[in-house]
Amino acid sequence: MSQSTSSRSTWSSRWAFILVTIGSAVGLGNIWKFSYLAGASEGSVGVFVVVYLACVVLIGLPLLMAEILIGRRGRSNPVAAMLNTARESGNSSWWALLGWVGIFGALMILSFYSVVSGWMVDYFWQSLVKGVQVGTPEEAKTAFETMMADPLRLSFWHTIFMILTAGVIARGVVGGIETANKIMLPLLFLILVLLTLWGAWVGDMPAALRFMFSLKTEAIKAGVVIDGMGHAFFSLSLGMGAIMAYGSYLDRETNIGHTCVWIAAAGAFIGLLCGAAIFSLTFGYGLEPAAGPGLILQTLPLAFTHMPGGRVFATLFFLLVIFAAWTSSISLLEPFVSWLTERFGIRRAWVAWGTALPVWLLGVAVCLSFNDWSEFRIFDRNLFDMLDHLATRFMMPLSGLAVAIYVGWKLGRIIVTDEIRLKQRAFSLWFNVLRFVVPVGITLVFLYELVLRDGFK
Repeated sequence: MSQSTSSRSTWSSRWAFILVTIGSAVGLGNIWKFSYLAGASEGSVGVFVVVYLACVVLIGLPLLMAEILIGRRGRSNPVAAMLNTARESGNSSWWALLGWVGIFGALMILSFYSVVSGWMVDYFWQSLVKGVQVGTPEEAKTAFETMMADPLRLSFWHTIFMILTAGVIARGVVGGIETANKIMLPLLFLILVLLTLWGAWVGDMPAALRFMFSLKTEAIKAGVVIDGMGHAFFSLSLGMGAIMAYGSYLDRETNIGHTCVWIAAAGAFIGLLCGAAIFSLTFGYGLEPAAGPGLILQTLPLAFTHMPGGRVFATLFFLLVIFAAWTSSISLLEPFVSWLTERFGIRRAWVAWGTALPVWLLGVAVCLSFNDWSEFRIFDRNLFDMLDHLATRFMMPLSGLAVAIYVGWKLGRIIVTDEIRLKQRAFSLWFNVLRFVVPVGITLVFLYELVLRDGFK
């Protein structure tokens, strides 16, 4: 190994690792994106859900195990972990570039992820202080557009969220990341259960379940299938170096395969539970499920306005979304912070705040791209759309594809079996899926996004 690992922190237990990794996986993607992708599937929601669940097993789970394997074997940040494992297995040191792609992709995502999370903090504050006050769809749309037109307001909440994120990272692996997730994940799940029960009470849960799980084969569309495949990949925080960084703090005794099953199952379950809670309220109050990205910030506030106890449950809902976004944003900042602290020996607190500063500045530019800088376009996209497009449609899939190829074809069976430690039949199944199914699945998603949907324009 090229770096000493004797002084590195480790998670206090296997369950602590499961919690922090679930926290990384369960973010806006599981709550916001899952709901609006499902709602926008145009009669193919059941297809989307089935494909999503199947691909969590066939793409997400194998790749999750592969990223954790690299992190634990390399015992370092994503760049050094790739370099260490490449040297051990006799591969080129150029594989370390894969770590850099993940790290910079994560920072790029954090710059606009923090802005979107700031929207949630804004709505949480409004719900807490004065309650949701939108009586018609037009009022809900106007309230959202008013927020988006105010650069100072957007930048303020983006700043608050970045401070929350950097503050946790500055406190360290166990004292910061692990402790924060131990507090937030149970609260997140408790709030989600309460919201689901309340949605079943005041909303229309049977209609929501029929909407989500009604499988109409005649409604199968290529775009819906690809969306399900892509969301399975993105909803587990893969291809960003985050899982690799978290895996580097995992002890040798923990079984990667068994642990990853818990993580993948929890991520999928929370996504489905959120969908049930959101759509039960949507149908219960006669609102439009196919509202797209505006489902949470424009459609749901209408339901909260008219339901009994709406102010309380609106506040709880947006607190839930903040917790989910916060635990994910922590994992986006950690890979680069761990690289700087290990490479240069700088105090973690200084590195955390120093790394957060340029990410925050880029986020401010993203805030301006919705208003004052809206005329500045790159490939006919504003800065927000451009960063999102580049990171999630290009960098993350290519990074995930490279990880599958590296572990499946380059790392060597001896190293892989030593880390995974599954029974022979289970190992062969996982290994062959990683080598053949995962690359094909990711390639299909990538090509569809690049060629058939709208490419890079």
